[in-house]
Amino acid sequence: MSRTVSAGMARLTWVMGLVFAFGYAALVVVAADRLMLWLEGRGHVNWRRTGRKPLAGVPRVRLEVLLDDMPPSG
Repeated sequence: MSRTVSAGMARLTWVMGLVFAFGYAALVVVAADRLMLWLEGRGHVNWRRTGRKPLAGVPRVRLEVLLDDMPPSG
Protein backbone atom coordinates (compact mmCIF):
# COMPACT_ATOMS: atom_id res chain seq x y z
CA MET A 1 0.00 0.00 0.00
CA SER A 2 2.83 2.36 0.83
CA ARG A 3 4.39 1.85 -2.58
CA THR A 4 1.16 2.83 -4.39
CA VAL A 5 0.83 6.01 -2.36
CA SER A 6 4.46 6.90 -3.08
CA ALA A 7 4.00 6.43 -6.85
CA GLY A 8 0.82 8.51 -6.76
CA MET A 9 2.58 11.31 -4.89
CA ALA A 10 5.46 11.25 -7.37
CA ARG A 11 3.03 11.59 -10.27
CA LEU A 12 1.19 14.40 -8.50
CA THR A 13 4.46 16.21 -7.82
CA TRP A 14 5.46 15.89 -11.49
CA VAL A 15 2.10 17.24 -12.69
CA MET A 16 2.22 20.12 -10.22
CA GLY A 17 5.71 20.97 -11.47
CA LEU A 18 4.41 21.20 -15.03
CA VAL A 19 1.44 23.31 -13.95
CA PHE A 20 3.77 25.64 -12.06
CA ALA A 21 6.17 25.92 -15.03
CA PHE A 22 3.44 26.74 -17.55
CA GLY A 23 1.80 29.16 -15.12
CA TYR A 24 5.10 30.92 -14.50
CA ALA A 25 5.80 31.17 -18.25
CA ALA A 26 2.35 32.66 -18.87
CA LEU A 27 2.86 35.14 -16.04
CA VAL A 28 6.19 36.29 -17.51
CA VAL A 29 4.68 36.77 -20.99
CA VAL A 30 1.69 38.72 -19.66
CA ALA A 31 3.91 40.87 -17.43
CA ALA A 32 6.25 41.66 -20.35
CA ASP A 33 3.26 42.62 -22.51
CA ARG A 34 1.87 44.90 -19.79
CA LEU A 35 5.31 46.49 -19.31
CA MET A 36 5.63 47.19 -23.05
CA LEU A 37 2.14 48.71 -23.14
CA TRP A 38 2.98 50.91 -20.15
CA LEU A 39 6.26 52.05 -21.72
CA GLU A 40 4.48 52.73 -25.01
CA GLY A 41 1.85 54.79 -23.22
CA ARG A 42 4.57 56.94 -21.65
CA GLY A 43 6.26 57.47 -25.02
CA HIS A 44 9.38 55.39 -24.40
CA VAL A 45 8.71 52.86 -27.18
CA ASN A 46 6.39 53.03 -30.18
CA TRP A 47 6.92 49.80 -32.07
CA ARG A 48 3.29 48.62 -31.99
CA ARG A 49 1.69 51.74 -33.41
CA THR A 50 4.21 52.61 -36.09
CA GLY A 51 4.88 49.17 -37.51
CA ARG A 52 7.88 48.51 -39.70
CA LYS A 53 9.78 51.27 -41.42
CA PRO A 54 9.44 51.35 -45.20
CA LEU A 55 12.62 50.12 -46.83
CA ALA A 56 11.88 51.61 -50.26
CA GLY A 57 13.81 54.80 -49.47
CA VAL A 58 16.87 53.00 -48.14
CA PRO A 59 19.66 52.63 -50.72
CA ARG A 60 20.63 49.07 -51.54
CA VAL A 61 24.21 47.86 -51.42
CA ARG A 62 25.30 44.71 -53.16
CA LEU A 63 27.75 42.34 -51.50
CA GLU A 64 30.11 42.42 -54.47
CA VAL A 65 30.57 46.17 -54.11
CA LEU A 66 31.41 45.80 -50.44
CA LEU A 67 33.91 43.03 -51.11
CA ASP A 68 35.66 44.98 -53.90
CA ASP A 69 36.86 47.57 -51.36
CA MET A 70 38.53 44.97 -49.14
CA PRO A 71 42.28 44.38 -49.48
CA PRO A 72 43.29 40.90 -50.64
CA SER A 73 43.84 38.45 -47.82
CA GLY A 74 46.88 36.31 -47.54
